[in-house]
Amino acid sequence: MKIGDVIIIGILVIASFLPVVIFYFQQDQGQADETMEKYAVIRIDGEEVDRFSLDEDNSVKKTYYPAEGQYNIVEVEDGRARVKQDNSPDQIAVRTGWISEPGETSICLPHKLVIEIYQEGAEDTYIY
Repeated sequence: MKIGDVIIIGILVIASFLPVVIFYFQQDQGQADETMEKYAVIRIDGEEVDRFSLDEDNSVKKTYYPAEGQYNIVEVEDGRARVKQDNSPDQIAVRTGWISEPGETSICLPHKLVIEIYQEGAEDTYIY
């Protein structure tokens, strides 16, 4: 092994830690954004009908009637929101459960009801 080989190996070892440093600083920026206010926005047929702050200590249970014979019971408490009950055939929104992070959604397609979490000042949301 020559001195050039040792230098190249050293550079590669140091460079292998670069992603850890980058993700650490990105995570710190994400935590700074947590001071911004979060909202649960309820839309029916694309139109916003309600907006609830998730940062306040409030407990809300509200029933929406998107069309005749349809209902959705939306519950907001402890910084999270969910569709507690509806009369759609597949119950996907009910099975989605609680949502609380920016970008998360709960969708009831037959009733065209969407609950989405927004955060003020958030640039992008993570997609998993």
